[in-house]
Amino acid sequence: MTDTDSIDPAARELYAEAIVIDGLNTSRWGVESVFSDLRTGGVTASNATCALWEGFEDAMDSLAAWFGWFDEFSDHIRHVRTVADIREAKAAGRTGIIFGWQNATPVENDIRRFQLFYELGVRIVQLTYNERNLFGNGCWERTDEGLSKIGRAAVREMNRVGILIDLSHVGDRTVLETIDHSEHPVSFTHANARSEHASPRNKTDEAIRSLVARGGVVGANSFPHFFPARFESTLDDFLDSIDYLVQMVGIDHVAIGTDFCMAQPRRWFEWINSSHGKRPDMEVPYSPDPYHHLRGFNDPTEFVNVAAGLLQRGYPPDGVRQVLGENWLRLFARVWHDDA
Repeated sequence: MTDTDSIDPAARELYAEAIVIDGLNTSRWGVESVFSDLRTGGVTASNATCALWEGFEDAMDSLAAWFGWFDEFSDHIRHVRTVADIREAKAAGRTGIIFGWQNATPVENDIRRFQLFYELGVRIVQLTYNERNLFGNGCWERTDEGLSKIGRAAVREMNRVGILIDLSHVGDRTVLETIDHSEHPVSFTHANARSEHASPRNKTDEAIRSLVARGGVVGANSFPHFFPARFESTLDDFLDSIDYLVQMVGIDHVAIGTDFCMAQPRRWFEWINSSHGKRPDMEVPYSPDPYHHLRGFNDPTEFVNVAAGLLQRGYPPDGVRQVLGENWLRLFARVWHDDA
């Protein structure tokens, strides 16, 4: 946590009134300091990763743990199932937790389970995580054949039940086929433009424009590995990425997905970089221990710096509110079959 007392009062006031939504946070859940930083930082709601490499049983265990945390840390967090829940979290001064997966593997080979997990509160599901699964291909795969037969059925089922599809870690062809096949807008909850910073994890201009043409939203990603200076990168580097996306597709379709990894140890980074959570990767990218994010945007307590930085760059107040959360809110209302 750093001092934000120097923030311009106008920026501080705008931020205090705004709906602030983090499109992706994959921190070490169950740690009180992680939850308190969300609340102290004024984050209205966050897409909290509660499954990544897990199968059905482990994903159910993860949700069981979350329901316990909602009781244990009720001063800081509350569960979100609807847009109205997000607004109520804002009014109560707590952070709404949106259950999200970074992989569709918890349903295993039975897409009927999307309905079950929806009833338990899962509202955002990434189709694949880096590698191939039953449904499609990830961005690190050697080849990408696009959506599988069951993948197409999974897209239709998520559309039907009201789950927002995330394509952040998905391979290029699978991304484009999902955008075309989905009846509802989809998202990149945490991804930047590959034409700005070359990485398979960032998205092609074609993919970004196609997603936006169907009403989707791109959450600009502040994960250090996707900037040239990596862990020496700054808030200004992140604001540059927001600017780049806004110039490409307009302010109505750009939001924030921090990819915060608060309190995560080195062994966690080794696990997420392993093949399907099992086979270790021999070249796990560097991450500092203890972990830190960008300079000036290191954790949720510095989220207000984003608002201040956008205002300093000439964004109108309404535009800042859109990027901070209103664009996510509009997309959630549409895809979750929620008119609130």
